[in-house]
Amino acid sequence: MDAQSQWTGLNADRLERITDHIERNYIQPGKIAGCQIEVRRHGHQAYARSFGLRDRERATPWSDDTIVRIYSMTKPIVSVALMTLMEQGRFELDDPVTRYIPEWKNHRVWVSGEGDSMVTEAPARPISFRDVLSHTAGLTYGSMLAQVSGLPIEHPVDKAYDVIGVRRGSETLDQFFEKLGRVPLRYHPGERWQYSLATDVCGGLVERISGMPLEDYLKKTIFEPLGMVDTAFHVPAEKAHRFAANYMRMPDKSLKLSDDPQNSPYLKDPVFKSGGGGLAGTMADYVRFAEMLRAGGALDGVRVIGTRTLDLMVHNHLKDNQDLTQAAIGGFSETSNAGIGFGLGFAMTIDQTLTGGLSSGDFYWGGAASTIFWADQEEDLSVVFMTQLMPSATFNFRGQLKSLIYSAIED
Repeated sequence: MDAQSQWTGLNADRLERITDHIERNYIQPGKIAGCQIEVRRHGHQAYARSFGLRDRERATPWSDDTIVRIYSMTKPIVSVALMTLMEQGRFELDDPVTRYIPEWKNHRVWVSGEGDSMVTEAPARPISFRDVLSHTAGLTYGSMLAQVSGLPIEHPVDKAYDVIGVRRGSETLDQFFEKLGRVPLRYHPGERWQYSLATDVCGGLVERISGMPLEDYLKKTIFEPLGMVDTAFHVPAEKAHRFAANYMRMPDKSLKLSDDPQNSPYLKDPVFKSGGGGLAGTMADYVRFAEMLRAGGALDGVRVIGTRTLDLMVHNHLKDNQDLTQAAIGGFSETSNAGIGFGLGFAMTIDQTLTGGLSSGDFYWGGAASTIFWADQEEDLSVVFMTQLMPSATFNFRGQLKSLIYSAIED
């Protein structure tokens, strides 16, 4: 056994199967342009590799410092940031968010009908911090998920988002909250689970509670303490040469350039900083975040969040301890449903038999461009996978990598 295997308890030869799997199944046939993978266990790097191209049109190799759009992998970062404010005594988990979002005091819940004939009723209780952290508030994504899922937008509440004009990126936080206050909730708070704009709301709550812009609070509490030097809501000019292209898989299985890194919207600082999907960053940065989670909230002697707080976040908060098969409505999210629960910013395995996987203690999320990460405190393991392929449901990278990695564990 080599020294690296002794440190990590992972069989190096078995981990090398990741290289063959990615090259043979994805890079050589052109299913993705490029990607990057890092596996760490017991705090030591066990596997790290970059593959293919970050920009196919310019034949630029995927370097270790490539910057990618992490989209919804922004959500766990912002959720941790909001919970650091709870640690400061600024709110309790079941407090109504109307303490800080008074625009929502007249929220209604959809009952039937649509448009001018829509029937609504008062919510059984106000939306709480727990609800927005766990996607159980009754919010949806409107028609936005159609762009990444290809599913039709049929529900009257989703259509109402477009009628009212809920748009991230081009509106202020105050405008965003005011418009959401006029959209009916899809269901009564806490009753179901639906992937939604809730983490954008969490980002807005960070701003209103802390009195700081979201990006400044993230820098102060997460990025600077962890040394995440390349993670931000836009890619500055001096780093643009490291920015990857983003691709869309077409019906004929070809790749189409969907966001050119040389004229991407990410090159400009956005008005609205999306807590639900606005960040770009590097593998090295996100590994630091994932390792902090794996290690219980602190890394290299710097504590970001309390151990007990993080433990609360990675417990299932769905009603009656349901899994997503029972609780979820809507056709898309960044996870499968069977045996999966959802906490405060993370999905997690709650029934290994139902998931059919090799892990039982992992918590995780992913992004629209097929980026994924997970941390597993039981196995003392963290994994980050970066690529730029939409939609994220195209390939089951998470399931495949889990099989390859967990089957290499020897201790």
